[in-house]
Amino acid sequence: GKLVIGYTVYEPMNYTDADGNFTGFDTELATAVCEKLGVEPEFVEINWDSKIMELQAQTIDCIWNGFTMTGREDEYTFSKPYVDNSIVYVVRADSDIQTEADLAGKHVITQAGSSALSALQDESKADVVNSFASLDEIADYNTAFMNLEAGTNDAIAVDIGVAQYQLTTKADKFRMLEEPLSTEQYAIGFKKGNEELRDQVQATLDEMAEDGTLAEIAAKYKDYNLDQMLCLGK
Repeated sequence: GKLVIGYTVYEPMNYTDADGNFTGFDTELATAVCEKLGVEPEFVEINWDSKIMELQAQTIDCIWNGFTMTGREDEYTFSKPYVDNSIVYVVRADSDIQTEADLAGKHVITQAGSSALSALQDESKADVVNSFASLDEIADYNTAFMNLEAGTNDAIAVDIGVAQYQLTTKADKFRMLEEPLSTEQYAIGFKKGNEELRDQVQATLDEMAEDGTLAEIAAKYKDYNLDQMLCLGK
């Protein structure tokens, strides 16, 4: 009669707003799925380091919390990915840069403290970053895109949702490189082997992607670019 959902506070996925209401994209999405399944959602805040043990002990039924599936496929039974949070490079539309290798000797910019910066700081990217003429950090992506347009920088490392938003409004000025800097997708995590519950939830999610409900919920969080980051059904 209920679906027990493990989460940690992570805005905009699961959080308490200024009015004291527990909300978020994943919170609303899970609640809508439960309504269609005819069960009650029960949200349980968990210790993130103990998440796999919580599932194995069956104190929770799933983890629905902006949960990155990339690299964890052998540990959990996952739904299909529904949000793409890959990190990409954006360059000017007329740039001759086509691949990451072409960024050698170029001035790259990203937002300070961002997931894109973390991706660039990963040990696997050391040779790439060392080939840049510079890696600049800036307070916000809006300024980074102004710098790119003005020619101050040659490329931006950025979350795909932010990139897609900019390309939607300024497709004649910017383009995204085909190969992502890093790949990260969000999915719902279930106990390994629990395909039965996964399949029930997935079937409902697929219906919501098809009838537009998923997009309607994401549109409420367009300030976070979640409407641009949906990948289920696309």
